[in-house]
Amino acid sequence: MRRIYPDHAYGEAPRAACYWPTTAEGVPNPPARGTLTADVAIIGAGFTGLSAALHLAQDGVDVIVLEAQDVGWGASGRNGGFCCLGGAAASDKALTRMYGEDARREFRMAERHAVELTEGLINQHAMQVDRHSNGETVMAHTKAAFDSFDARAPKIERDYGVSPTITPAHEQAQNGMSGPFHGAMSTPIGFALNPMKYIQGLATAARAAGVRIRAHSPVQRIDQGTSFSLQTPEARIQARRLIVATNGYSSDDLPDWMKGRYLPTQSNVLVTREMTDAELTAQGWTTQQACYDDRFFVHYFRLMPNNRMLFGMRGGLFSAPWADERMHDNIRKHFETMFPAWSHVETPHSWHGLLSISRDLTPYAGPIDTMPGAFAAMSYHGNGVAMATYAGALLADLAQNRTPRHPYPDVMKNPPKRWPLGRFRRAWFWPLYGAMWATGA
Repeated sequence: MRRIYPDHAYGEAPRAACYWPTTAEGVPNPPARGTLTADVAIIGAGFTGLSAALHLAQDGVDVIVLEAQDVGWGASGRNGGFCCLGGAAASDKALTRMYGEDARREFRMAERHAVELTEGLINQHAMQVDRHSNGETVMAHTKAAFDSFDARAPKIERDYGVSPTITPAHEQAQNGMSGPFHGAMSTPIGFALNPMKYIQGLATAARAAGVRIRAHSPVQRIDQGTSFSLQTPEARIQARRLIVATNGYSSDDLPDWMKGRYLPTQSNVLVTREMTDAELTAQGWTTQQACYDDRFFVHYFRLMPNNRMLFGMRGGLFSAPWADERMHDNIRKHFETMFPAWSHVETPHSWHGLLSISRDLTPYAGPIDTMPGAFAAMSYHGNGVAMATYAGALLADLAQNRTPRHPYPDVMKNPPKRWPLGRFRRAWFWPLYGAMWATGA
């Protein structure tokens, strides 16, 4: 497998102190052994792969999922747990330029459909996911950011059909949001959840529908003749159709079509110990609203129902023990700057994972054009809980040669362009990241 990070990024160390595995114990999945057949083989047991598997199995399709580690090992089991609008990092202006205004609006509504699809699956299968937060709130880290809310609110109403609530700085304390912010804007779409409980819920529902999930079965080779032949360490799998759902943990040669079409970058998360009511009051942060700011290196944070604070931060293009330590120190510094009354509060859980960025900053879900009968979805730009679930549902229909039941926006139909520099493509971001670190953006 040709991957663009050192082996450290794909090992156990980055997730060793992850909080989520301590909260949910999944059912062990056996490895693939022997000669197996399926209608559809899916590589990857994350949100995309298991959503696709569940939707296919509910249609009576025989599905096998092959996972190199186990369910939720990758980004699906170590993210911040924000089920929210998002999936593209391209601006409205860029989307309109690339696809036209109608397509831009179509994609924005698909974002809402993605949240509703995820919510529907949780309700339908009675998943206990520690849900909280009424939508999502963006915190203004500068006065200019707050001043922009008046112009942004009508666009949210137009694109998503809901009215956001703008809260000025002097009203934040009464909403339990005291901090170094100039105001807030809340959009009532989405919620927070425990991502490990959600991905395990998807796995449980998929198994109940007849899906075979095979863990510790990394695909080492893909051949295509009249069907697909996949080789793992202990098995050979024959399937009529193939779905690749590996996102930031992809390789450039499985299949070769993937080469250069995704750029993995890191997102880093801390979780505190459980805090007392007195500690929450001292900081003045008592809301359980899912929040973020919109800096270049976005911070995302939420107080969970058990009084642990989750604090995440984007950034990081290096992977090694020294880089992990440096990133932990940096995110801890940002946490203490934003919430100084908690500078004494321990953060026993600290980890990171890989998300994927596409060259045009939009997600993809569709066919692999060099391999008839194969499909892929990738690049949710750090907002994969809902959008990856949605992309999986789209692929389930495409793999059955039928028009997707859910809106399939043009923005998601163009195969991602390749990043220049091949396996050295991380270098595109090094100067930009360095400049942003220097300015604190």
